[in-house]
Amino acid sequence: MIELLDYPFMQRALLAALLVGVAAPAIGVYLVQRRQAIMGDGIGHVAMTGVALGFLLSTNPVWTAVVVSALGAVAMELIRWYGMARGDIALALLFYGGMAAGVMIINLTPGGSNADLLTYLFGSITTVSPEDVTAITVLSALVLLVSFGLRRQLFAVCQDEEFARVSGLPVRLLNLLLAVTAAVTVTVAMRVVGLLLVSALMVLPVVAAQQLTRGFATTLAFSVAIGVAVALSGTTASYYAEVPPGATIVLLAIGLFVLLSAVALLTARFRARRGAGPSAAGGTGTGAGAGRKASRGPADGAAVVR
Repeated sequence: MIELLDYPFMQRALLAALLVGVAAPAIGVYLVQRRQAIMGDGIGHVAMTGVALGFLLSTNPVWTAVVVSALGAVAMELIRWYGMARGDIALALLFYGGMAAGVMIINLTPGGSNADLLTYLFGSITTVSPEDVTAITVLSALVLLVSFGLRRQLFAVCQDEEFARVSGLPVRLLNLLLAVTAAVTVTVAMRVVGLLLVSALMVLPVVAAQQLTRGFATTLAFSVAIGVAVALSGTTASYYAEVPPGATIVLLAIGLFVLLSAVALLTARFRARRGAGPSAAGGTGTGAGAGRKASRGPADGAAVVR
């Protein structure tokens, strides 16, 4: 693996994978808590327009994608806030309109073609430029600043908006901040896993971590650790196996989720049997109540970060 670092393009690829592996789960844990796991997928559709604008204006598509996806995320929040009639249709128009506009703009660009969008749709981490690394570093720092610096406030809003509002928190401002930060994360990760798979890297490390953790802080830390592990290992494996890095990273994350789910299930069953054993044998245990208490393994709390 050491020889990987001899190539500048792999140095940039591994650095980008590291940054995305940290940033994506850090914001994804809040989206999972709010049951908005596919929000990243919707933002990814809108970000296509920003990527195409970058080619049209001859500038770095990452920065134009940040602006457009942030505006799209704000529009999503406005639709959610005001409960607009047929909100699902409004969101569908936003998502697919973003993709259609991206395809149209790229074809109006002199010398542009749909092939220019492929590296952003599916990711192409080995073609990350020094300018891309700079953009990813700056944007990842902003994402982590929000995710960790405001973790108590964001968790309160995601857990119970009404309670957060009564507590005096600026709920609407925090919701907007979370939406914009998610949009920034999408643009950060699009060069690594692609706009079509970015939501997976935001969500899968979180749900995998939830299989073995219960507290919010431990879930956040474990999610980031899993994100870094699958991003780096997927990038490395793609180099040696000559396979797409984005797909490799996502498949590794899915495999890890399945493995941790199995571990959590086996652990819960073991605790249940251990708790029910003395009662069944007529011993001094606390009976069925102990069995129920012992059976509350990590899998029971996997759906919601506590």
